[in-house]
Amino acid sequence: MAPLIAKRWTILAAGLTLALPAHAFDWNEMLRGVLGTPATQPAASGVDALSNADINAGLKEALTRGADAAVAQLGRKDGFFGNAQLKIPLPPSLQKAEQAMRMIGMGKQADELVLSMNRAAEAAVPEARTLLVDAVKEMTLEDARGILTGGKTSATDFFRKKTETRLTERFQPIVKTTTDKVGLAQQYNRYAGMAAQFDLVDKNQASVEQYVTQQALDRLYLLIGEKEAAIRANPLQAGSDLLKKVFGAVSGK
Repeated sequence: MAPLIAKRWTILAAGLTLALPAHAFDWNEMLRGVLGTPATQPAASGVDALSNADINAGLKEALTRGADAAVAQLGRKDGFFGNAQLKIPLPPSLQKAEQAMRMIGMGKQADELVLSMNRAAEAAVPEARTLLVDAVKEMTLEDARGILTGGKTSATDFFRKKTETRLTERFQPIVKTTTDKVGLAQQYNRYAGMAAQFDLVDKNQASVEQYVTQQALDRLYLLIGEKEAAIRANPLQAGSDLLKKVFGAVSGK
């Protein structure tokens, strides 16, 4: 019975098509419904149009670029010390006492400690590149799609989750080697270590090397996040066809 009905509809449609202007009605779409053939589906757009391979490759490129740029900027002389926004200051407890220290002639020691802390951070940062690149290689396709459609620094957040603990372990010995040469750092470690036992000082500030390591990592991830946010905001200026394609699909640019 169904074939007979379909045949009659086809004859009817043919007759009406001859009687009406070509633009009057889309009989092909109507016949698809009658004959059980699905109508044409709209083409995928935006992120849905991207392949998993493109998303994965695009994010890996963006992460690697961000890591390389941040390490290159910070891991050199004056990478921290020469930049007012990135320079690591004295630990909070010493900042409170800094004015008094300068009044009693300890200003030079305070300056030496600040310089040594920043030099230590600059020496430690190059250690980050290998671990950051390894984290990129470990990223799964599931990670990639979630990161792409996440917030403006979701890739950097992924970096931090994957690398912060191991980078802390790498940074601290390097920082300690440099800061231990300063007498004020040793004094700080003695008093801050005792204070931390009684919760009078944040655990991350119980020693100069702990404090500097955390400050250095905060600034490293901050720079990577800024690079990521810039790519997301202006994918057309990313300098890579792949990045334009992947991040342009998210931003609509």
